[in-house]
Amino acid sequence: MVEDWSRSTYRFSEHIRRMKTHLYLLLLAAGISAAPQMSSMAELLTLLQQMYESMTKDIQNLRIETPDNIDDENCINTIFEGTEQLKTNPAMKKFSVFFQKLERLKQSLTPSLAKEGRCDTERKNATVFIEKLITFIRKASKNARA
Repeated sequence: MVEDWSRSTYRFSEHIRRMKTHLYLLLLAAGISAAPQMSSMAELLTLLQQMYESMTKDIQNLRIETPDNIDDENCINTIFEGTEQLKTNPAMKKFSVFFQKLERLKQSLTPSLAKEGRCDTERKNATVFIEKLITFIRKASKNARA
């Protein structure tokens, strides 16, 4: 009788240990699957900073339609249209990795909107546009974490 109790206690403790291991692996997998997006956001911001520095040195006459209010959900398409304009500039070829990563994250950065309303914009220097884009991506990454 004592031997049966000991054996069932051992089986139960092994079962609990296996469950803990499975739970740990599930949590680890969940953390790993969330990490690429945060990592990609950090990479995007790093590349944008490099792009900004390059723009201040090399290209000063490029003007891009820039939203007045980066928090306005109606202006998200304007932001992505501006990145397309940047992408077509020959001096931006060295930042092709940025544009590829941004394209991959575009779906998660764009909230589902039924229709886009009016967006107040002004043609501004590309560095001002990049500053606004940095702010947009930072806010989007904070919202993704929340």
